[in-house]
Amino acid sequence: MLSWPGPSCAMPGWMTEIRQDGFLDGRLRIAQPLRGYRAGADAVMLGAACPAQPGQTVLELGCGVGVASLCLGWRVPGLAIAGLERQADYADLARVNAAANDIPMTVLTGDLAAPPPDLRAMTVDHVLMNPPYFLGGTAAPDAGRAEARREETPLALWIDAGLRRLRPGGWLTLIQRADRLNGVICALAGRAGAITILPVAGRQGQPAGRVLIAARKGVATPLRLLAPFVTHAASRHDKDGEDLSEAAAAVLRKGAPIDLGIAKAA
Repeated sequence: MLSWPGPSCAMPGWMTEIRQDGFLDGRLRIAQPLRGYRAGADAVMLGAACPAQPGQTVLELGCGVGVASLCLGWRVPGLAIAGLERQADYADLARVNAAANDIPMTVLTGDLAAPPPDLRAMTVDHVLMNPPYFLGGTAAPDAGRAEARREETPLALWIDAGLRRLRPGGWLTLIQRADRLNGVICALAGRAGAITILPVAGRQGQPAGRVLIAARKGVATPLRLLAPFVTHAASRHDKDGEDLSEAAAAVLRKGAPIDLGIAKAA
């Protein structure tokens, strides 16, 4: 395993500093830009929701610095993992992070709207993605963060690109804002079934801000809507400090899977 020079350092040729962050209670050490797009709980939950099994193939579209794929690779050994990232600096960091955590991962640099030849040649068992959440609004001052958060490539194209890479019967897993669920369902219509939706709510009784969605290519099994996954234990925020629910702590701290009941649905 590679060692880092310290908690904060500058990599040669980079425009910004990077910092080493701990994920899964330090089981993974991930280098991320100090001022740029920084992966967090959504990426960890995405990796936890992917139903990949040892020996299968996985592709993450828009992998950033690799957090979702590496959380999945830590939880499920023996996967063949590939990632595609448009921003070259983030793709470089994903390669460094994979090597530093001793998790095999091939990272391609390229745009899913114009896939590189190596990507077009792939057929995989699982695709996962965390497409940009926002259609507009004020862009973040950091270009990398702005590109990761604001949609330039339409959501439907993300889903189309993922479905094209899946074998028949393969699973697409993604996380998105709850208010964009309709766009996801429309993009999957007629091409994937067994759609399983897990609302993610901050607290019991609150509306879901995110949805985790899994869909199986080329099947017509009915849609399933699961009970919400609640991330915080208390009914309201009363004090500073971590307040994770038992289920969220198992996923975010211990690397446990999020059970979507996929085996039963399949």
